[in-house]
Amino acid sequence: MQALLEIDLLNRHKIEPVLYRDAMAQYAGHVQIVTTEHEGVRRGVTITAACSVSDNPPTVLACLNNSNASNGVFFESGRFALNTLGARHQTLANAFAGFGSLSADERFGMAEWISLATGAPVLKDAIVSFDCRVVDMKVTATHTVLFGEVAGVHFGPKDESLIYLDRGYHSL
Repeated sequence: MQALLEIDLLNRHKIEPVLYRDAMAQYAGHVQIVTTEHEGVRRGVTITAACSVSDNPPTVLACLNNSNASNGVFFESGRFALNTLGARHQTLANAFAGFGSLSADERFGMAEWISLATGAPVLKDAIVSFDCRVVDMKVTATHTVLFGEVAGVHFGPKDESLIYLDRGYHSL
């Protein structure tokens, strides 16, 4: 039976990237801004590819696109914060997604930031932020997966969650 399964997998057609992206557009994701700072350079990116890995030790993961050379600071810093956005953060999410051609300083200037244990920028009014030390990185296809052990947690004001689904923002 195992041999038949392997043969079937080998004979399947490759899923085209456009089809895959269309399918993933139906996969709801919580909108987050992942941030870091290294040698005076701050970087932040809006993502939905993040999740909990374990509660012992507390660990999260965040996926970053390798095609953006500016993301290299994440790989060098050894730290990141995963900032969970509320419905009120849609403009901030767009800015950190690269809409509006704002500089990093202009993006960070749109909100108030604090630091916890690692020194990574933590969004003060995020629903919740996870301050992390990088414990592992894995390059897979077009992305690098950062695994971070949570060194600090910050709770902001309660709000509806900002969700990305069907190529648009929603709140829940």
